[in-house]
Amino acid sequence: MAGITKRNGHYRITVSCGYDIYGKKLSETTTFTPDPTLSPKKQEKAVMDFAHEFELKVKSGLAMTGSKITLKEFADRWIAEYANVNLQPGTVTKYQQELNDKILPALGHLKLAELRPHRVNSFFASLTQDGARKDGKPGGYSKGSIRKTRNVLSSILRTAVEWEIIDSNPCDKVRLQAMDVTETVKFFTPEQTAIFLAYIEKPYAVHISGHKRIDDTGQPYTVGDYTVTKTIPEQIRILFNLAIYTGLRKGELLALQWEDINCHDDLIQVRKSVTMVGGKPVCKAPKTKTSTRTVSIPHFLSERLEQLRESQDAFKAKVGDYWRGDNWVFTQDNGRMMNYSTPYQALQDTINRYNKSQPAKEQLPLIPFHRLRHPYVKPTTKDFSTFLKFGGFKGKIARLPDNLHLVFRINIYPFNQRIYQFCA
Repeated sequence: MAGITKRNGHYRITVSCGYDIYGKKLSETTTFTPDPTLSPKKQEKAVMDFAHEFELKVKSGLAMTGSKITLKEFADRWIAEYANVNLQPGTVTKYQQELNDKILPALGHLKLAELRPHRVNSFFASLTQDGARKDGKPGGYSKGSIRKTRNVLSSILRTAVEWEIIDSNPCDKVRLQAMDVTETVKFFTPEQTAIFLAYIEKPYAVHISGHKRIDDTGQPYTVGDYTVTKTIPEQIRILFNLAIYTGLRKGELLALQWEDINCHDDLIQVRKSVTMVGGKPVCKAPKTKTSTRTVSIPHFLSERLEQLRESQDAFKAKVGDYWRGDNWVFTQDNGRMMNYSTPYQALQDTINRYNKSQPAKEQLPLIPFHRLRHPYVKPTTKDFSTFLKFGGFKGKIARLPDNLHLVFRINIYPFNQRIYQFCA
């Protein structure tokens, strides 16, 4: 039952909320002033009705104020009641990581009302300082990384404003430094793309240093230096090619199953994507509604995919029950879906290996796997769709020659998303 205290024609309503971990009593309070023109009995009834309604709000968690709730408490609530309902699981995981790594250690103890613009600005400034990085690397976080952190914090506080817990979002009054072009745009140029595609098809030498071994009798012996020739696995080379030629995301590539591939018509159906949730891969619908799409691929990739499937089938028949896959295109050696980190690591290893043999000015930028699809996709998709609609192309466009796929992909417009709805 809510406590009611009268003072000078006003009523103070107090609702007990239990105790905190230190045994301190918690409560929510508000004030109510009844209409003075009402009779005493009707005023009393109005007070009781208001107190009852307020108590219900408190008990249901709807009555929160920025002076009472900390950022950590609200963030937990935001994750449970907003993010888990409205955002993709992978996005929630990334937001939670930003909270745990950067935001909550510095600001989590503060009440929402205490998050004034100057405090938030000081927090972002601290992220640029040496020693701020959780991974221990020298220097602070990059401007791009800080911008992502700001977006997470701003999203949470924007919801607090919408829920009428605070009056304004302090992030709106904080201006971050503009990012350098070199920091925001880091990807392969058309020339570098051609170099990379040519390089992955070539064998490479691996030098093995001298080392000791044990023979079958248990006797040690020494093996001298020697060199072996290796090639990048075919499925990794196909993975790189598909990322460059189609702009498919890593999760979309890993989620491909053979029934999604139409090698006869050179088409791929993108119907699902893989993301990491709680450290485990989860297959779900693609990122957006428009991400469910049909994608055209050059014919030579269709031929290579057919050969990959044949080799997979042969290996599957050879190993029998060892194969535990679910008809995935890109697999581990036992047939299960390729590990989520493999595309990124394979790309890093390939670029690093190439760069070791090149002078500094001719080296490739060390980009993450996702940058194989950017920035070619988003800025130009709408423009090219408009071009197809109003440029006299009605119906379907005939299959492009293989060499023109890459021309369109990296020089003119992306062969991706809405484009394929016209071209396939």
